[in-house]
Amino acid sequence: MPLRSPSPSGDGGRGGPLIVAGLRTPLARSGTALRDVPVQDLLAPVLGALVERSGVSGSLLADVVAGNAAGGGGNLARLAALTAALPASLPGITVDRQCGSGLDAIVLACRLVQAGAGEAFLAGGAESISTAPARARRLGDGSLVFYRRAQHAPALEGEAEPGDPDMGFAAETVAREAGITRERQDALALRSHARALAAASSGAYDGELVAVRSPHAEAGLLTADNGPRARLDSRLLARFPAAFVEGGTVTAGNSCFDADGAAAVLVVSRGAVGQLAVPAGSAALEFVGAQTVGVDPHRLGLGAAAAAERLLGEAGAAVGDLAAVEFNEAFAGQVLACTDRLGMSGEALDAVLNTEGGALALGHAYGASGAVSIVRLLARAQTLPEGSLCMAMISSAGGIGTAALFRTVSL
Repeated sequence: MPLRSPSPSGDGGRGGPLIVAGLRTPLARSGTALRDVPVQDLLAPVLGALVERSGVSGSLLADVVAGNAAGGGGNLARLAALTAALPASLPGITVDRQCGSGLDAIVLACRLVQAGAGEAFLAGGAESISTAPARARRLGDGSLVFYRRAQHAPALEGEAEPGDPDMGFAAETVAREAGITRERQDALALRSHARALAAASSGAYDGELVAVRSPHAEAGLLTADNGPRARLDSRLLARFPAAFVEGGTVTAGNSCFDADGAAAVLVVSRGAVGQLAVPAGSAALEFVGAQTVGVDPHRLGLGAAAAAERLLGEAGAAVGDLAAVEFNEAFAGQVLACTDRLGMSGEALDAVLNTEGGALALGHAYGASGAVSIVRLLARAQTLPEGSLCMAMISSAGGIGTAALFRTVSL
């Protein structure tokens, strides 16, 4: 169906911003192959490889936008750009929308191009959960109290549930209220691992991966994701106990695992494409629009669906118009609750959603995961007809969802 024009782009009718290249590191279970690699050393090789492969000049680049959730503050985008030996004139800006950070960084870069703030941006996200600093509050007497994670919502007195629930407990709430069975959750997890293994075996990931040096990887270089499990089957998944609530349906087997990794893309204006070395005839993703919305923090997993509903309504599109969807698989129950709400099920879901695996198999590198989704969409776009609609969506801590819509175009 024809799409209504998104919000004014400021591009003079020349077409929306384009994502013309995307790369990522292999994703590694935290505490394994990348456990001693600082976050800037995950993002830097991706940025450097994007510049080298695309041929984008330092004079054309306006900025680097990077998402990060678990780091120690500062400006990761600037640090990674300098680590990659990019021009010192690139300032860098770091975005923290927790799990949505990487996707929101890319959306921000697209909007900056729309606004005429620059012709080309490197945008993405990175997370080194293995090396993330311990966090502590300073008390009045100067002593420190360490805490596991930042607070995302206020704790309200008199509530039956905690105001700022753990992600796993919130996932249980969503799965229970949506009627998502344990069997459906386990089946989605098994699907994710099987599809990721098939994609790796077929070479579907090869063009998007940038190897990372690590003393804990074979021959000192990590070249492939280490999360997908070939021996996983339904019987093994059924043996996992409930992980968060006694008698619950959310288990370690149908939940994502923490991962280390980075991903980034090159966002450019239409006018800048001629100055790049991207292959003629390759597919790019044209930015159509994006929405970020808030939901009840107790049901934070539903944020992605709420954002997608608003975005599709704004664009005048329907779920059935989507040719490809990448949705971060934090918890299988959350994914299924969202897709059920959107009316995406059965063969339609199977044909478009995470067709080459997702975070249940590859892992969740918090601030990088949304950017990984865009890299995956761009890779999938190479085999889609021109004009196909693609969407990335993610739910974040505190009850936030982001969805971004793209159209495939041929360069």
